[in-house]
Parts: sequence; C-alpha cells; structure tokens
Amino acid sequence: MTTDTYKTPTYGNWRRPRKAGLGPLGLIGTVGTFGGLVVTLLASMISLRAAIIVAVPIAIGVAPLAIRTQDGRNVYNMAGLRVSWLRRKSKRQHVYASGPLSARPGGRFRPPGMLSDVTMLEGRDPYDRPFGVLHHKHRNLFTVVISCEPDGGSLVDSDQVDIWVAMWGEWLSRLAHEPGLRGASVVVETAPDPGTRLATEVLTRISPDAPPAARAVMEEVVAGYPDASSEMNTYITLTYAPVGGSRRDKEEMLTDLALRLHGVLNGLVSAGGGSAEPLSAERIAEVVRVAYDPAVSSDVLDVRAQQGETGLEWSDAGPAATVETVTSYQHDSGVSRSWLLTMAPRGTVRAGILRSLLGPVSGIRRKRVALIYRPIDPATSARLVEADRRAAQFMANSTRGLVRARAVSEVQAAEQTAAEEATGAGLVEFSAVVTLTVDSLAEVAEANTTMRNLLGATRISMRPADRMQAAAFTCALPVGLLPWEQTMVPHQLKEAL
Repeated sequence: MTTDTYKTPTYGNWRRPRKAGLGPLGLIGTVGTFGGLVVTLLASMISLRAAIIVAVPIAIGVAPLAIRTQDGRNVYNMAGLRVSWLRRKSKRQHVYASGPLSARPGGRFRPPGMLSDVTMLEGRDPYDRPFGVLHHKHRNLFTVVISCEPDGGSLVDSDQVDIWVAMWGEWLSRLAHEPGLRGASVVVETAPDPGTRLATEVLTRISPDAPPAARAVMEEVVAGYPDASSEMNTYITLTYAPVGGSRRDKEEMLTDLALRLHGVLNGLVSAGGGSAEPLSAERIAEVVRVAYDPAVSSDVLDVRAQQGETGLEWSDAGPAATVETVTSYQHDSGVSRSWLLTMAPRGTVRAGILRSLLGPVSGIRRKRVALIYRPIDPATSARLVEADRRAAQFMANSTRGLVRARAVSEVQAAEQTAAEEATGAGLVEFSAVVTLTVDSLAEVAEANTTMRNLLGATRISMRPADRMQAAAFTCALPVGLLPWEQTMVPHQLKEAL
C-alpha cells in the first residue's frame, strides 16, 4: 500500500531588481565617485592642497548616496521629503476647505490634492452599461474602475486555488500587451456592515399577513446581523494613455475603452474574480465620497436602496475640509493613517498569506489595501531579467562564506525568472498601500497597534507614509492614481539614484 503525500502549493520568486552601480551608490553615485577620483588625481599633480579642496566636496556630495534605509531610500530622498513637507506647510497647502463657504470657485465639494484636476467622463460598453472614466488632465491618462465580487477561499480545494493564482498571473502578464496601459491596481475595502442591504431585502418582502412571532424573529435578525458582519468591496482600476497621438478625441477614447472591457472582464472571471462589471460615474463618486466621509456610508446605501440612484456627481465627491499632519490625514468624519510597502516576504509563501491583512478588523471604521501594478513590456522584461542574471552571477563568483550562500540563492532565483520570462511569463513591478481610517485622533495609536498585528502574520514589511499621508490616502483610493506618474523627477533618474 502506498501513501501519496500532498504538498500545499507555494508561491514567490519576486525580487527587487539590482540597480546599476557600485554597491549602494547607484549609477549616479558610481559615476560621481570615479569621476571625482579622476579629477582628484589631476588636481594632485598641481598640489596636495588642490587635491584636498577638490576631493572634500565630492566626498560630501557622494556620501549621502551610500547611506540607505531598508527600502532603498538615500539621504537625499529623505531630505527632499522633509523639505517638501515644510514647503507645503509654510504655504498652508496641508489644509483644504471646499463648499459654498470656501474661497474656491464654484462652491462645490471637489476632491482635493492630486484629484483636483481629474474630471469625470461616462461611456457605454457593448452591453449598453454605463461606465465612468476618470480623466487625469495633467498627465492625459484615462482610468476605468471595475467592481468585482471574488470567490471566497473557504471550503475551496487547493487545486482550485492554484488554478486561480495561475490565471491571475496570466491576467497580469497580459496587461503588458494592452496598448497604452500604464498601470493597474486592486483595492480591497472593508468596513462594518450597516445592514442596509439586508434590511432592504428582508423587510420589504415580509408579508402583511405574517404571524407576529415570525415577523419579530426576522426583525431581530435584521437588527443583530450587522454587529457580527462586515462589508467588503473589491475594485480594479486600469489606467490608459492615448495610443496613436496624445490629442485623441475623448469620445474616441471612450469608444476604445468600451471595446477593451469585454476581454478584461472575462480574464477576471477565470481568475476567481467572480461577477465583475464596470462602475458608472455615479458609483465612482459614491466610493470616493464615502472614503472621505465614512459617516455617510449608511445614508448613501439608504438612498440607493430606496431610489435606485443617489445623483451624486464627481464635483461633489470630495470632503468639506481636510488637514494633513506628519502622521495622519483628517478628513470630514474620519482620521486616516497610511503605510507603504518596503519589502515583500522572503522565500516562498502560501496562497493565504494576505488573508489577515485583507480581512475585516474590529475597531477600524474603514480599511483599504491597494496593490499597485506596473506592467513591463516584453522587450524591457528580457533586458531586465538578463541584467539581473548577470549581476547575480557576478556576486556569487566574487563572494565567499555565508554571503556566498545568499548569492547562490539569488542566482537560482534569477535563473528561474529568466527561464519563466523566456517561456512567455510577464514581468510586473508591484507595491502596496494600506490605509486605516478611525473616528478620531485619539484612536490613531490603536490603529498603529492593529497594523503591527496585521503585518506580523503576513511577513511583509511596511513603513508609515509620514509627511505624505494625503498622497498615500489618495493613491489607496480606486481612482487609478499611479505614484510613478505623479512625481516631477523622471522614473529613469530615480532608478539611477
């Protein structure tokens, strides 16, 4: 008699690309170091004093590039963040007020910050369903928001979960072949269930001739159900740039996006996304409105349940007032604190690694986990994996001892990545933003403790988005904001640093 040993599938092999350059200096630091040595040697031919005068400023300028944090930031990055915060605070840009009594023209409640130049468009998909498109005018990008109801992982065979993971990986790899696609994100939002939908479904169906005991039981269930349940929403955003010229007509862009939605939605269903459909302009405005003012969540659901629509427009989806501090972001009826991903789990993980982070949490008014993806085109993917492969082999051949053991592991991971890319797998850069919203500033300390407990089970490392809480809060919303598209420093230059 033989016994088959079942092994739970594991996943992983994500790795941070190695930057060109010597050690932590990066490309610019390495060029500056060797260039400084050449200049110093030339100056030493004149005199020792001239060499010292030349070498000291070069050393002072290059040394901050060699001092880095765990997530790769150098001294210049951290100094720039502090200077930017002080500049915004001195200009009072950390305070925002809107509405009829504010100094802003129009008297509307427009979303603040990076959403201030965003306008809303609406088109029709091939099934004649309305879908909203967010137009980021500053970068001329267009974002489609999709709502889906993923299949749960409870009581599901591991083989089926493995199939879902494989299909999700295939869906991500296909994003690199989407013309004009700049990035995508998955936002999972959880909050206590107000019980509005259950009350609408149950109380309106009770027969007038029902026995009083049966009516009392149903009313008691409707009243007590929200205390032990939660509301979970999943959104997927796709951000496109115009293809074939940056001055394409908006109506032409809407038609192009409508034709692409069918293929995108089919891929999500096969990856375990369940029922998926694009959100209308009104629904997108409602999501943003509730994010800034969590107290109106039940009111929005009540109005939608009674009238079928709320009539909310994008120009009124923002908050009445916000105040950004170093460690938090205050907005209408909530106070939020956000965290940024610094390191993915090392080694292999199982499919449920993020279950605790994505699930509902007691004591938190609202929680959003945003996974942000940047697909890389096939030509660039091949170049990157080959560069990582050569760098890993060089490190393995030039080190010894325990350091060599880690270098050999890097070689194996790089070889596996190169083999998978050669067989058609896609290469995707990813990051994550987590936002916890509570009712008052006094509860922010409890949110910090909750976040530490959640991260303990996920094996990922995150840091607070201090001095940029407003930007991190906005990037966690399902509005298609891509962080690398919002910076004034080119992405290539930041990689060289």
